[in-house]
Amino acid sequence: MKLVCSKLNLLNGVQTVSKAVPNKTTMSILECILVDATKGMIKLTANDMELGIETMVDGDILDKGMIALDARIFGDIVRKLPDGDVVIETDSSYKTTITSGKAKFNIIGKSGDDFSYLPVIEREEHIVISQFTLKEVVRQTIFSISDSDNNKMMTGELFDIDGSTLKVVSLDGARISIRKIVLKNEYEPKKVIVPGKTLNEVSKILPGDAGEDVSIFFTPKHIVFEFGQTVVVSRLIEGEYFRINQMLSGDYETKVKVNKRDFLDCIDRATLLVKEGDKKPIILTITDGNMQLRINSAIGSMDEDIDIEKVGKDLMIGFNPRFLMDALRVIDDEEVELYMVNPKAPCFIKNQEESYIYLILPVNIAIVS
Repeated sequence: MKLVCSKLNLLNGVQTVSKAVPNKTTMSILECILVDATKGMIKLTANDMELGIETMVDGDILDKGMIALDARIFGDIVRKLPDGDVVIETDSSYKTTITSGKAKFNIIGKSGDDFSYLPVIEREEHIVISQFTLKEVVRQTIFSISDSDNNKMMTGELFDIDGSTLKVVSLDGARISIRKIVLKNEYEPKKVIVPGKTLNEVSKILPGDAGEDVSIFFTPKHIVFEFGQTVVVSRLIEGEYFRINQMLSGDYETKVKVNKRDFLDCIDRATLLVKEGDKKPIILTITDGNMQLRINSAIGSMDEDIDIEKVGKDLMIGFNPRFLMDALRVIDDEEVELYMVNPKAPCFIKNQEESYIYLILPVNIAIVS
């Protein structure tokens, strides 16, 4: 095999597929990136058996062939090559020469025949969504998935398609994030649970152009994202997702409207007194026209008043400050509305259209205050 391509194109391709290279594996071939130039195009592929990514790289193929190269070494070499064209050449013993300018590397690759190719997925059931919208909806929900494998469902996000609406849901046992997106077309109902890792990696490599689309294909066990010259294939999490609607309520005893930036900045200042790992709550005391935010820790205490509009009863309630900040940071509205029932019931942050809903469980301030 012999091919020529620019360092920039090659580096972009290597960085894209590297996100599917496993950190630890007993199969050394999975630690490689497959460089496939057998069919008139340069294709890079990585696959950890749960997530696979392939992307095309523009360049010239002088001799067809393929080689599997150690992802870390290959990536480091390409990253540090001088700018300009890169020549990759292999022989029958898998010796690989990588040349750019006056720099020349010789490394030993592996047979591409041993590489685990991405599964062939039927391109039938699918939806189309803009790159920008997909990137945004992941950003606005991914923070509330669980990082523990104790409950696999919580490590993924529900994609619930119904007609022209896509609802994306994540939860970790203490909070729920819901975003609703209006799609360009109508689709048959479909529910799948997509691993959080997959969505994280897709979001990182998506350019995010509002004028460019992503095609998302579904099978009973896989999801495929196609955009530009890149294809991402992932296993789905199998099973039935939590019955979210049973956890949502329109009832409230206290409704607060507050400037989002003022609220977020106040919580941010309060957390200066909380060491990482501490579970000190921020306590909200809500009265007519005013909300006091207070926090006590071993370092000190802080309290601050902010103006609000209140409907309903006065209330004192405590929250994990990080949970509030996570939700507020991804809301674009200038003002936010909080709906609460009592100090032990969930708080809902949502807009009138319910295009976003964030449910946050309070903490027991009777014990910690």
